[in-house]
Amino acid sequence: MASILEGVKVLDLTRVIAGPLCTQILADMGATVYKIEKPGEGDDTRRMGPFLPDAQGGDSNDSALYLAYNRGKQSVTLDIATPEGAALAQDLAARCDVVVENYKVGSLAKYGLDEASIRRLRPDIVYCSVTGFGQSGPYAARPAYDFILQGLAGVMSTCGQPDGAPGGEPMRTAIPITDVVTGLYAAIGVLGALYHRRETGEGQHIDAAMLDASVALNGHLALGYLMNGKVPARVGNTNPIASPSEVFACADGHLIVAAGNNGQFNALCRVLGSLGWTDDPRFASNAQRVANRAALRDLLAPALAGRQRAELLAAFEAAGVPCGPINDMRGVFDDPQARHRELALSLSHSRAVEVPSLRSPLRFSATPVMHRASPMLGEHSAQVLSDELEIRPERLQALRERGVI
Repeated sequence: MASILEGVKVLDLTRVIAGPLCTQILADMGATVYKIEKPGEGDDTRRMGPFLPDAQGGDSNDSALYLAYNRGKQSVTLDIATPEGAALAQDLAARCDVVVENYKVGSLAKYGLDEASIRRLRPDIVYCSVTGFGQSGPYAARPAYDFILQGLAGVMSTCGQPDGAPGGEPMRTAIPITDVVTGLYAAIGVLGALYHRRETGEGQHIDAAMLDASVALNGHLALGYLMNGKVPARVGNTNPIASPSEVFACADGHLIVAAGNNGQFNALCRVLGSLGWTDDPRFASNAQRVANRAALRDLLAPALAGRQRAELLAAFEAAGVPCGPINDMRGVFDDPQARHRELALSLSHSRAVEVPSLRSPLRFSATPVMHRASPMLGEHSAQVLSDELEIRPERLQALRERGVI
């Protein structure tokens, strides 16, 4: 096998982030992904800059947001709101192994593209529905947005500075984290369903809800509440179970120090020339340091504030004190380990330019990911409809003239 999902075909009826990330992961593993986009418009993210330049040097509809979540796919423009377009999408679905969609619950039925309709055409289909709140329940019909889910699922309640501190309020993540985690779980679900089909010959429906994935993301914080009924509080950049384990300012930036045991704390004190702190009964154990965190911070903050970050990082690393910088994006891609791992890629795009991309985190020894740039809008329409559905050029032209493709 050249790739893990070699020979698997996916009909991608998704937009924005959660669904497209799911299908991008499948494409990275070698699946052929047919991304259905509306003629003339495409995925909503095509209108959210920054953009690649077009042939005249202006903004194209290939945006950073689109490029980030549609790598390796084939773009087929198809207006499923027309009877002909819906029929063509149904025919493609019948030739695919997987359908992934993120429409509102029930809205694809009128086009014959819902799970029940497709299963009549392809009984063993793996059909994945990505929605905000699932296929049933009082919120099922609601549209969903990452920001809303970050609040609703509790994620924001534990992010940010504590009440009473400067800027103390719930804080969202800049990354659309609920979209991302839902896309990851959806991809895992599709892979599991494909394995199940291989063993049984049966397809199934995956109900991938952003609410479910986002609540699961809370992990031990949610479990702690379910165990003892105590609502987790925001603690900013401090680690509630270890000290010193937080962010400190130095002369030219910030760094993270995470000394969770006595050996690491003693090493920290040696680097700072303050071994006397190790004899202070307030700091004799991690539990004592957590209880006296404010007093310890009052000692540490001025000791670090006047020193250069690079000097501190080197000294702490040599002494075995867990630490790290807070990089901006320039710092991330200048980092020696990130460079070694080749996390930033340059891919050939169909606009005859090289475009930046991020390396897939999936690293297989026998079936490496073949990174391919995201497609231009409708780039593969004629090829896919010709190859899969044997539509002749004259009919393709007629469909194009009527705006179906």
